[in-house]
Amino acid sequence: MRPALDSWSLRDLPGAFLAQELRYVGAVDTNTSPRVRFAPSPTGYFHVGSARTALFNWLFARRNHGTFILRIEDTDEERGREEWVSGILSALAWLGLEYDEGPYRQSERSALHADALTRLWDGGYLYACGCNREEVLERTKGNQTPGYDGHCRELGLAREGRALRFRTPRDGITVVKDVVRGLVEFPHRAMEDFVVSKANGSPLFVLANVVDDIDMGITHVIRGEDLLPSTPKGILLWKALEGSAVELPVFAHLPMLVNEKRQKLSKRRDPVSLEYFSEQGYLPEAFCNYLSLLGWSHPSGKELMTMEEIIQSFSLEDINHSPAFFDVVKLTHMNGEHIRLLDADVFAARSSAWLDTAPVPWARDHFDMDTYRRIAHIVQERVATLAEIIPMVDFFFLESPIYDQAAIESLATNDTTRKIVTMALDIYSRCTWAPDALHEATAAMGNEIALKLSRAQAPVRVAVTGKRVGPPLFESMAILGRERVLARLHAFAALVARTTPE
Repeated sequence: MRPALDSWSLRDLPGAFLAQELRYVGAVDTNTSPRVRFAPSPTGYFHVGSARTALFNWLFARRNHGTFILRIEDTDEERGREEWVSGILSALAWLGLEYDEGPYRQSERSALHADALTRLWDGGYLYACGCNREEVLERTKGNQTPGYDGHCRELGLAREGRALRFRTPRDGITVVKDVVRGLVEFPHRAMEDFVVSKANGSPLFVLANVVDDIDMGITHVIRGEDLLPSTPKGILLWKALEGSAVELPVFAHLPMLVNEKRQKLSKRRDPVSLEYFSEQGYLPEAFCNYLSLLGWSHPSGKELMTMEEIIQSFSLEDINHSPAFFDVVKLTHMNGEHIRLLDADVFAARSSAWLDTAPVPWARDHFDMDTYRRIAHIVQERVATLAEIIPMVDFFFLESPIYDQAAIESLATNDTTRKIVTMALDIYSRCTWAPDALHEATAAMGNEIALKLSRAQAPVRVAVTGKRVGPPLFESMAILGRERVLARLHAFAALVARTTPE
């Protein structure tokens, strides 16, 4: 739906903008196939907020048969590193967000940025500034309005070797018409004359961003709300470069992601890197499903969805502007639900592939894929992440299980533990070796000493698996084999005897 036109003014600008009233369109021709871009900076690990931004751009493009462009904004040479670029590409590949164009590098587009600076300078929209940060702070420390005070605005300084600032209009307002946030007004008197290029000629984010968006024909700018304050600056530059008749892209600023304390997600405080969640064994489709709900919801209210279902229902107009709680507990639960939706063979293949690359201490010498494929189905119903598989199945591959020391100490003080182990050694040595038969034998053993099955099998479980909880015990025993189970029961009896207080 094409938004209505809204007035805004640019005053105090030379040339075509002098004392004119301009129209802010805030929309594109709806007959044009949309073009969106994801433009991350390679300055650190891939943040979940960046993943959400990439996903919403991709969903919008796929829903509307548009083009999803990847543009690496790598002009910050001091902070940018090449491995972070690789991290961006790997993260998008893991999420399954294929881009239609790119990756473009902003650093390779310097000729366009330089040309834009020259056009703006020649048009009188820029002026050179020789102030350093300390001088500005000293002059403005008592001002009610923060920011640069326009000291160099009328000095006529030469351009070479100086930072360039945009002549922000003194009067009027810039209105950002945002699909998510509605009309947001920015009075020009509250905006400083912002820097568009450094003294060495390097363009700053706001200029390079606008120039690249213009050149790439971006129709919709979908990004985090932290960039909303820079949007009126971009609009001023857009109009200065393209003229008052140009139609601006549609803006949609996504809500902030917060933690359980409603604080903005922090790399120092919260798990926020996509690499972390990938390493912990979250499924990319589950991660995308959860990210899609951070600010958006399906019209029916359903939450567990395939990517196709999300694409078919996604709309910018349905995005909420309230901060979105990044709830790892809910994400983990949803991941478990997606794990259980997998076909058993698919789960075995995907989880074994993940285990093959996971930092598992015992994997290098002991892990056996054929054995794992036999047991995968018994853990699929019990794990919420693939990482939870490791402690659940390690006893299948190790010579001796890794014992839960607290369980050992608790059982060692229980008078019935040794009795159960002794009975188990006898009955397991002669019963049929199959899950149902092992279940019946253990239940009979418990009845003989007036114990429920859950209590009778507890010492057996710790002896065989090393833990109090895990996959179905009797099916696990059947897979391990009689010889290994009896050997572990003997070892466990000796361990309990050594641990029992005198």
